[in-house]
Parts: sequence; C-alpha cells; structure tokens
Amino acid sequence: MPTSSLRMPLSLTLGLLLTLLLAACGGNTRPTAPPAVVAPPPAPSEIRVGLALGGGAAKGFAHIGVIKMLEANGIQVDTVAGTSAGSVVGALYASGMDSFEMQRKAVALDESSIRDVRLFSGGLVKGQALQDYVNTQVGGKPIDRFPKPFAAVSTRLETGERAVFVRGNTGQAVRASSSIPGVFEPVAIGDKHYVDGGMVSPVPVDAARQLGADFVIAVDISNKASGRKPDGMLGIVNQSIAIMGQRAGAEELGRADVVIRPEVQDIGPADFEQRSAAILAGERAALAALPQIRARLAELSVARASEQQEKFKREQLEAARLACLQQEPGRITRLLGRAPDCDALEVSARN
Repeated sequence: MPTSSLRMPLSLTLGLLLTLLLAACGGNTRPTAPPAVVAPPPAPSEIRVGLALGGGAAKGFAHIGVIKMLEANGIQVDTVAGTSAGSVVGALYASGMDSFEMQRKAVALDESSIRDVRLFSGGLVKGQALQDYVNTQVGGKPIDRFPKPFAAVSTRLETGERAVFVRGNTGQAVRASSSIPGVFEPVAIGDKHYVDGGMVSPVPVDAARQLGADFVIAVDISNKASGRKPDGMLGIVNQSIAIMGQRAGAEELGRADVVIRPEVQDIGPADFEQRSAAILAGERAALAALPQIRARLAELSVARASEQQEKFKREQLEAARLACLQQEPGRITRLLGRAPDCDALEVSARN
C-alpha cells in the first residue's frame, strides 16, 4: 500500500510535466512572430510631365501647335520651362492660357507692339515693349503665382552661366531669356546683366526637371548649321547663338524623354508672317510623336508601380522584423532554442 500510493502521484506529475513541455515547445513547429498589421499598398503616384520649349525667334509659334495637340490628346502638362521664344509661349501657357487662346493672340499679334528700336544702346531693340506685352497677357502676375510652375532660362552676361528665373516679374524674366546679343539690349536686374538663354540651354530640359517633372517632352526648333550663310543680321546672330549652344544643347536634349522637332527650318527668325505655318508644323510634329509619348509614359508608369511595390514589400518585412524583436519568448521556449528567427526577416527586408 505505501508503495502503490507513492507511484500514482509520481506518474501524474510526469504526465503533467510532459504536457507543459509540449505546450511550451509547440510540438515540432518553430514559433514565429505574430503577423504585423498589413496596410494596403499605396496607389502609384502620378507622373509629372514637364514641357521644355526651345528658342528660335519666329519659329517659336510652333510651340503653340505642339501644346494644342498635347491638350487635344489628353497629355496633361504639369511644369513648363522656356528659353528665348520658348519662354514667351511658356509664360503664357503656364499663366493659365490654353492653346486656342494663344493661337488667337498669335494671329492678332502686331510685331511692332513687341519691338522698340533704340540705336547706340548695346542693341537695336530695347526689349521693354516685349516685357510690357508679356506682363499684360499674364495679367501682371509674377511667375510664382502661375497655376503651373514655370522657369525662364537666360545667360548671365558677366560669367556666361545659366540663370533660371522661377519667381518675380514675368515680363522681365522673359525679356532676359529672349535678349539676343547684338539685337536686344542686355537686361539689367540689380547689378547683373542677362542675355538670351540659347547660348547655354537652347532647350531647357534640365530646368523642367528642376521644377519637379518626372517626364520631359522637349520641343527643339533651334537652327542647325546647314552649310549655308544665313540671311540678314538677325539670321547670322541667331545661327551664331545656335552654334555656341549646340554641344551643350545636344547633351541636355539627350536627357529628355521625348524630343519633338517641328519642321520649321525654312522659317526665318524674323518671319512673323509665317506664324500660321509654324503653328501647323508644331501640330504635325506633336501628332507624330504621340505614340512615342504614350509608350514612354506607360513604361515609366509600370516601372514606378514596380518600384513602389518593392518599397512597400521592404517596409512590411521591416515592420514584421521589428514586431518579431519585440516579442518576448517564454522561459521554457528560450531554454529549448525555440525563439523566433528575426534574422531571416532582416535578410528578406534587405533583399
């Protein structure tokens, strides 16, 4: 009797101990961290499209045709940068004017209203009339109050450096961007002087990027050396500027996502009477480029969605790893080496 009474409590004790060990170990299953709260993946961010409008004097009317076709085909432009003639069209567009309104104003434009000749002053044209015209068209708004971010690109006369105007007097910035040396007077702003931006940035792709564009459509209407002597003083000056900015311009154009080149080489820098032909050339070139624009935008959208998914995955793995580290394993789990494997989560998050 005494022996029997001692056995029963011992067997019960061993059974209870075994049950507790199995419960602590979880059988052969290795304990894992509790799942982290999974948030839904973020929606892909919108692609910001930038427009870089190059210089080219009267050829610049082609920019209106390009904008007209982009609008008609649902290509939303978010930022605008312009050099010389491109800064004139760009300022009007960024101020809120649509392409049809710009075309109407272009057709009605009296060239004499933007040309104020003054001899022996560092240039044949003062440029104040152009400044006043632009400010009137944009309702006197400074650049930093435009609906679309806008930049006018000029050249600092004293140093030859690129200058980008993104705030302040719109007409003055456009005038500085358009002041062809020898034709327009240099524009004085404070103690600095500025001339045409075509010498350093014929098509301002980089300025459009700096405004926050993810995708840049460049419009190149610049003169190319054709082996022939250009006609007239303005033609000579215009081609000289194009030659000076040719190498830098080619490198910058290479950073655009799509380049549109309207067929305007037969339009001279002072051929304002061919404005309708230039607008039509811009329309044709933009229509021809639309398949490429849509394809490149689709590629960028897919790539961006993939990047965001990968980033989201890494963030979720990191959240799971942190939750794993915060988990406090039981005493028996620690003794048996059954603690959660947080290192594996860390490796997954890095990869």
